[in-house]
Amino acid sequence: MRRLVSDTLVVAERNLVRLPRAPDLLLAFTVQPVMFLLLFVYVFGGAISTPGYDYVDFLIPGIIVQNIAFGGFVTALGLNEDLHKGLIDRFRSLPMARPAVLAGRTLSDVVTNSLSIVVLLVTGLIIGFSFDASPPEILGGVVLLLLFGYAFSWVFALLGLLVSSPEAASSLGFIAVFPLTFVSSAFVPIDSMPAALQAFAQVNPFTVTVDAMRALWVGAPAGDNVWGAFAWALAILAVFAPLAVARYRRAAGG
Repeated sequence: MRRLVSDTLVVAERNLVRLPRAPDLLLAFTVQPVMFLLLFVYVFGGAISTPGYDYVDFLIPGIIVQNIAFGGFVTALGLNEDLHKGLIDRFRSLPMARPAVLAGRTLSDVVTNSLSIVVLLVTGLIIGFSFDASPPEILGGVVLLLLFGYAFSWVFALLGLLVSSPEAASSLGFIAVFPLTFVSSAFVPIDSMPAALQAFAQVNPFTVTVDAMRALWVGAPAGDNVWGAFAWALAILAVFAPLAVARYRRAAGG
């Protein structure tokens, strides 16, 4: 266990120290989310009715959840690149814990997701977002976001190990996750959707998580959303982490 923790931290550090040397990745964690936020608030916000809320208060939880879920793209691309460039084989030759490669990758996503949360919250506060919550509720929302993002990092880890190229990982990840974020309560109230989409959106983990964030941050009725969101995140993690580890062992030769 001590070696696993140590090796995981080393791999995570390796992934993080590369970021300052890759400005395009830093843009993905900072500028791109801000662009999405400003476009939705100032272009679409006036046309979307959100009874009881200003659109910026309605939007911030949704767009942060979306951005956090997509944070695992870097893991998918990096793992696929490492696998096909032979770096995974080099790791196998080292006296290191096998799961540390995946654990380090996904742990580094927690750091980059934290950066994205800070950037989006600061931008939101500047353009008019305000919390209607106590400090413990705000902190609980941050914990939920990081857990949800960590769970999806394992989804993308599995995806990166399954596909044939980084380009395929990017395309398939976008196809798989992007519709889930839009057929949810992230950007519009789900009662504005057709009946069939409403039925799907109500059980969509993104809807449950976004509604939980609104309950924690802007005083929306909580219901079972908060516990449901934590349950969804843990369920996704429990399913995809073992699948990713198993696939990694096969891809790395056992």
